[in-house]
Amino acid sequence: MTVRAGIVVTGTEVLTGRVTDQNGPWVAQHLLDLGVDVAHITVCGDRPDDLTAQLQFLADQRVDLIVTTGGLGPTADDLTVATVAAFCGRELHLDVELEKHIDSIVQRWRGRMTSAPDAGPLREGIRKQAMVPEGAESIPPTGTAPGVAIAAEVADSVPVRPAILVLPGPPRELQTMWPTALQTTPVVEALAGRSEFNQSTIFAYGLSEADLAATLRTIEHEVSGFDDLEITTCLRLGELEMVTRYPESAAGAYSQLAEQITARHGDQIFSTDGSTIDDLVATALTGRRIATAESCTGGLVAARLTERPGSSAYVMGGVVSYANEVKSGLLDVPAEMIAEHGAVSEEVAARMAEGALSRVGADVAVSTTGIAGPGGGSDLKPVGTVCFGVAVTGQPTVTKTRRLPGDRTSVRALSTTVAMHLLAEVLDAAERL
Repeated sequence: MTVRAGIVVTGTEVLTGRVTDQNGPWVAQHLLDLGVDVAHITVCGDRPDDLTAQLQFLADQRVDLIVTTGGLGPTADDLTVATVAAFCGRELHLDVELEKHIDSIVQRWRGRMTSAPDAGPLREGIRKQAMVPEGAESIPPTGTAPGVAIAAEVADSVPVRPAILVLPGPPRELQTMWPTALQTTPVVEALAGRSEFNQSTIFAYGLSEADLAATLRTIEHEVSGFDDLEITTCLRLGELEMVTRYPESAAGAYSQLAEQITARHGDQIFSTDGSTIDDLVATALTGRRIATAESCTGGLVAARLTERPGSSAYVMGGVVSYANEVKSGLLDVPAEMIAEHGAVSEEVAARMAEGALSRVGADVAVSTTGIAGPGGGSDLKPVGTVCFGVAVTGQPTVTKTRRLPGDRTSVRALSTTVAMHLLAEVLDAAERL
């Protein structure tokens, strides 16, 4: 990659952990998609000296573009534009047309409020947001805060300072502004030298990073052009994601890599085209209707199924049967079965799925019952023991037991992944019948 970028996330609330940073990863991914190498993501508080230090650090790293997020509001601690202007040695000036545009937005906002704020401070805030560094290109606001793009500084054909793109902090505003920001002259010029890269993703389930690393070490000597492949791996919620970026000239090398990986780990690979397990389950549910019956996951499986747009075409509903009385009363699990096998058992998981199938009137049902912790475990059924069931109309119910690692949050999250994979496996087998 020939174009490099750095990202500065501003905000004391982010620095202290009160707010989780959503902007840094989002901007980084979208820059990577454009063929831009993201060298650094930094976080600093709402202090001019600290922001200046971050800007200088990234400039010293010879990045071509710096993207800042946050600090564009009307209040006293919103100092990003003024700080960036000072860093670039540019005076601020009032953009009268921009001021009018922001004012019209604010007036519409005030009209919807039952108690409007005082006009004096409001006017000052509008004017503050309409101050633009000399020679910079303003970006129309998607909230009330405009963005700013400042061209790189070059002296005698030598880069002195990178281009700087200043974006708002609220993720919705930033993401809405992004396409327009990319069209500004300073950003277009900064990204002009980027390389076109392909990106391909392989997903595996039940494959460890160590085993994949060993395979890659072997493949390295067998694939011609392996050095042109930029491979990153990430283990997340029990799934191993391998992302490979490569120039078009290395497409043949990637094809060899994918063939080798599939040949060695075919049973564990569930996607070679970037499709997630959620994508595969949604496709497999075409023409079917599903219900959920959950105990330890408390509705997380239903939430995951309904997270996708259009899921109303196949999700009927579900039951969170945390108490044994609810398992018996709503899902028809015999109390004698719970007494004999325990609530955390494959027998109960099967009856929960079957009960959801009949009670909700679905074609498919998935169930979870387990011990998420931190208490409640035993030698026979330690914390992390979770039983799953998948019932499909007209077919035997399939069950599985897993012992999952981690704390309560991890066990519950991993359980949703297991449930999705078991669901995909059963639906795939049903399709082949």
